[in-house]
Amino acid sequence: MNKPLQDRVALVTGASRGIGKAVAIELARAGAHVVAMARTSGGLEELDDAIQSEGGSATLVPADLKDGPALDRLGASLHERYKRLDVLVANAAILGVLSPLGHIDPKVWDDVIAVNLTAQWRLVRSLDPLLRQSTAGRAVFLTSGSAQKAVPYWGAYAVSKIGLEMLARTYAAETEKTNVRVNLFNPGPTRTRMRAQAMPGEDPMTLEAPHKAASHLLPLCLPDCDKTGMLYDYRTKSWKNFRAPE
Repeated sequence: MNKPLQDRVALVTGASRGIGKAVAIELARAGAHVVAMARTSGGLEELDDAIQSEGGSATLVPADLKDGPALDRLGASLHERYKRLDVLVANAAILGVLSPLGHIDPKVWDDVIAVNLTAQWRLVRSLDPLLRQSTAGRAVFLTSGSAQKAVPYWGAYAVSKIGLEMLARTYAAETEKTNVRVNLFNPGPTRTRMRAQAMPGEDPMTLEAPHKAASHLLPLCLPDCDKTGMLYDYRTKSWKNFRAPE
C-alpha cells in the first residue's frame, strides 16, 4: 500500500471524534505518526485503538485549546522529540449558541473566539518553527460556509470562522517562499456532534459521514500539494483562490 506520509509527523486537533478522528485515521493509513489532541481522554484512547488496528501509531495529547501555555509546551515537546512537524490539521472548534447577537452571554462569545480563533493563532505561534523545519510542511485549517454569508443567529461562530480564514490566508502569505503550504478546508454539512447541536431536527443520515470529507482533506496534507492560501470546498469539490480578481 502506498504510504505518502511514511515517517512523517502529523498533529490533529479535535481528534477524538467526528472529522478530526476520521482525518487522524486517514493520516495514519498514509503512514504518518499521528499526534492526536483533544479534551476527552476516552475518545483519544478509542482513536488510538483504531489507528493501531490499521498498523499505525499515535501519541495522545489530552489538552484544552484554551490553555495557551499548554500549546506552547506542545511545540516545545514536539521539537524535543521530532525536531519538526510535517502536518497540522487544525480541526477543533465549538459552536457556542445560536442566538441573536445581543442575547449572547459574554462568556459564550469569549469561549467561541478563544477556541475557534485565538487558539489557532497560538498553534501557529507554537508550531510555525517546526513546520518550517519540514521538507514539506502542510497546515490545514477547517472552516465553514457560515464564514461566507450572514445568517441570523450564527454570529459568534461565523465571526470566529471568518477571522480564522484571514488568519490562514495571512499565514500562507507569510510562508509562501518556504516549504510550508497553508490551506483552508470547508467540509460542508457533515454527520458530526456539532451539526446535531446546531440542527437538532435534521436527519443525520441525510448528511455525509466524516470519513468521506476526511478522504478529500488528506491530499491537502501530502508533500505533493503545491497550493497555498486557498480554500477547498468539499461540497462542490472545488478550490477557491482568494487571490483571483473579483
